[in-house]
Amino acid sequence: MNMLTVTHIREAAEYIRSITNQNPEIGLIMGSGLGVLGDHLSEEVVIPYRDIPHFPLSTVEGHAGELMIGKLSGRTVVLMRGRFHMYEGYGPELTAFPVRVMKALGVHTLVVTNAAGGINTDFASGDLMLISDHINLTGRNPLIGPNDDELGVRFPDMSEAYSKQLRALARKTAQEQGFELREGVYVGVLGPSYETPAEIRMMRTMGADAVGMSTVAEVVAARHSDLKVLGISCISNMASGILDQPLSHQEVIETTERVKSRFLNLVLSVIPQL
Repeated sequence: MNMLTVTHIREAAEYIRSITNQNPEIGLIMGSGLGVLGDHLSEEVVIPYRDIPHFPLSTVEGHAGELMIGKLSGRTVVLMRGRFHMYEGYGPELTAFPVRVMKALGVHTLVVTNAAGGINTDFASGDLMLISDHINLTGRNPLIGPNDDELGVRFPDMSEAYSKQLRALARKTAQEQGFELREGVYVGVLGPSYETPAEIRMMRTMGADAVGMSTVAEVVAARHSDLKVLGISCISNMASGILDQPLSHQEVIETTERVKSRFLNLVLSVIPQL
């Protein structure tokens, strides 16, 4: 890590511990329009990002910008209502900083969600997609710079970035709830402009099923930290060139609003099993 050190991580974690004595075991990062999960926490403590040492601020509509710690489906969790993106001007190590802090708080499993554009033409707006793997097209990596062995190994293995065991659990839960949970490869791009139709054709050729502007740096840091990861994308729109219509962030928020009950039921049922 070239900007943030173990000391910065400890200072952030110590501040959070000074606010609450709850010990979270599961971390949740909520994407655009998906922060509604935070409404279901009990015994919750809410800490604005601006109060936490070394935390960046979330500047995007649909991202509340607060850390929540409390009980969810009987488990103690730490939930990010709003995340940081590299297109906001943050480096990848800062984007992934909250994952480091979660690890320092005792988290062993990370659930990461996002709103994504559908590349797979079998998908439809409103589908939920289990992330089986990712392609990092951001050109950035949170591990660039000197490695601190206290945080993880120099060359972390990414052959199972998204836990097979947790994916099987999510598939089984969706089946019990009677809906088809899609599964596919998420490609992470820098943004903030949406992709061109030619870029989407390239990504489909590469084997990508959905595209978004987040997640990959957080997951790389999570695996470096030896956290298990479960990833879920809400297909909020079909990617550029698939439908004859322009893309907008408003459509993303409207779609996540439409599917939030299905998303909530899935995550709330999975949490106790993690």
